[in-house]
Amino acid sequence: MSKAPNPARRSESSRRAILAATGDLCSEAGYGRLTIEAIAARAGVSKKTIYRWWPSKGAVVLELLGETATIATAPPDTGDLAADLHTMLTEIVDMLTPPRNSAGTGVISEALHDPDLARDLRERLIQPGIDAFKQRLRRAQETGRLHPDADLDVALDLLYGPIYHRMALHLGMPDPDYLRTLITHVLRALTPPAPH
Repeated sequence: MSKAPNPARRSESSRRAILAATGDLCSEAGYGRLTIEAIAARAGVSKKTIYRWWPSKGAVVLELLGETATIATAPPDTGDLAADLHTMLTEIVDMLTPPRNSAGTGVISEALHDPDLARDLRERLIQPGIDAFKQRLRRAQETGRLHPDADLDVALDLLYGPIYHRMALHLGMPDPDYLRTLITHVLRALTPPAPH
């Protein structure tokens, strides 16, 4: 006599199939054409199963991004602040660049109109990255690399803002040279003057 299937394992199997289908469909058709119906069909589950775990396609995609994003929550500290910031910004650009850009940009766009999704996006993906950036900048401030009065929240806006600006206006994602130039200018504004 065979044992009944383990519901937890079956649920995890379905969850993984849903996330895999979501990733594949986002890559193939883009976030705008992604539907719960298509995800369900590709994953071999019912729409009811998906809606039992997630309230919207944005929530499904956010879960996928949460599992696949490589945003570091422990900031690098090589002793070279510019290089560390470059590494961290590159991770963000990579998350928002093909093939994953459809998912990332789609969730960001949908979050503009869905406060619950926006909150989840901030808590799960954006805030951990911001905290890591701020931690790295604070260490630089404590060692005198950055001006002691530098507003780290404004510094983060200066670093993040151009990436989202370029994404929102379809100006192309920053390349490594652009990121280096951005970091140079931001650090120049935040670095204390050399003693005379």
